[in-house]
Amino acid sequence: MRKIPLVAALVFMAGGLFAATPSSKPNIIFILADDLGIGSVSCYGADHFQTPNIDRLADSGIRFEHCYSSPLCGPSRALLMTGRYAFRTGMTSNQTGERLSPANEIMMPTVLKSAGYVTAQVGKWNQLPLQPGDWGFDEYLRFKGSGLYWNTQPKAKTYTLNGKEIPLRDGEYLPDRMHEFVVDFIARHQDQPFYLYYSMSHIHASILPTPDSSPANKRLKHGAIPLYQDNVAYMDKLVGKLMADLDRLKLREKTILIFSSDNGTAPQYPEFCTIGGKRLSGCKATMLEGGALVPMCISWPGTTPAGKVATNLISFCDFFPTLAELAGAKLPAGVTIDGKPFTPMFYGQTSGDWLRDWIFVLLGHNWYDRELNWKLNQSGELMDMKKAPFAEPLVSADTKDADALAARQRLQTVLDQLNPAAGKVDPKTLKKNGNKKKGKKQSVQEIENASQNANAPNE
Repeated sequence: MRKIPLVAALVFMAGGLFAATPSSKPNIIFILADDLGIGSVSCYGADHFQTPNIDRLADSGIRFEHCYSSPLCGPSRALLMTGRYAFRTGMTSNQTGERLSPANEIMMPTVLKSAGYVTAQVGKWNQLPLQPGDWGFDEYLRFKGSGLYWNTQPKAKTYTLNGKEIPLRDGEYLPDRMHEFVVDFIARHQDQPFYLYYSMSHIHASILPTPDSSPANKRLKHGAIPLYQDNVAYMDKLVGKLMADLDRLKLREKTILIFSSDNGTAPQYPEFCTIGGKRLSGCKATMLEGGALVPMCISWPGTTPAGKVATNLISFCDFFPTLAELAGAKLPAGVTIDGKPFTPMFYGQTSGDWLRDWIFVLLGHNWYDRELNWKLNQSGELMDMKKAPFAEPLVSADTKDADALAARQRLQTVLDQLNPAAGKVDPKTLKKNGNKKKGKKQSVQEIENASQNANAPNE
């Protein structure tokens, strides 16, 4: 069995309440890709993509097969930052961010700052309200939308750096500017524990040429499959550059790296994002498996065991208490935290009562509770998940199968206890994700609009 470092063990055994010295606290970098489903990551078996740097990150730690976000970016980010289900915070869709305020919610950076961390945010923030600095980030660079890369895009003329509007120069690639900010922040704070929330632009539409795109690909129509592959490749390149920078600064073994995505593949690409020739069930903005199932890996060289694949369930809300525990920070008093810390996994443990039996996913006024083999939604429909993520057949309501009946009872008990309908959910009929007619191809903008409006209340 791998030995746990003494200070880390004390932090773990004390449930995160041990006051570790600043030099013993791990740095934490959370890299969040945008619209990256598992079908675009080669270590998950993607047929048409190569992501060698993400694969190397996974090989240096643990790759998770069952990590669940929300099916849409705004609710996922609120779930990640607060550790609380959407029916508590009210962030049930991309349009309900105004329900969150520092007066009623506490986000991750505030908790980590109390444990001596310096904090920074870089990248996407637009669905969440106010500025990152209002939520506890010491420094930030944010842009004004999703899928922004070049100043030829209307919303990418400027970005916000610590409250100031800065022009994005002609020919300057916003993801590269974000990487510069990341490296500068790390270099300036390498002698103190830091938390960096790195919310990437890739690979949200618009899918535009990257600096590495070939001349032929640069002539392709925006959103074309080769350009999509270019964007995945450039995102992977940035992950590799970050790992190299940490090695150069001799910080790699002092730093926890987490890589994940806010939701599954965008609606226009699932047929290409196959695994073993098979398309996943569902995509972004749907309540099927491909909506909320996301890639995730953790790496902390010298501490986290390398080359492991985890099959236990992880929810995005679990990161809040987990990172607090790793940092030796206290959770906010009097606040219901829905996350369950999986801290022992960072030290090589694979069993214990900290393992989840189920996860809960909500979007708009739809939700489900999922075990490894079964899923039950708000309408009482039970799905057999043994062939997920490729199929999730509906179980007949009059089934006599004993396993299915027992699963229904277990899952319904959880939903009854959570009682999401009594919380802050969208009360009106929700818009469907697009109105694509058979044989008619939607434009990228139409699909973007459909994704942004999916599960938003009709006005």
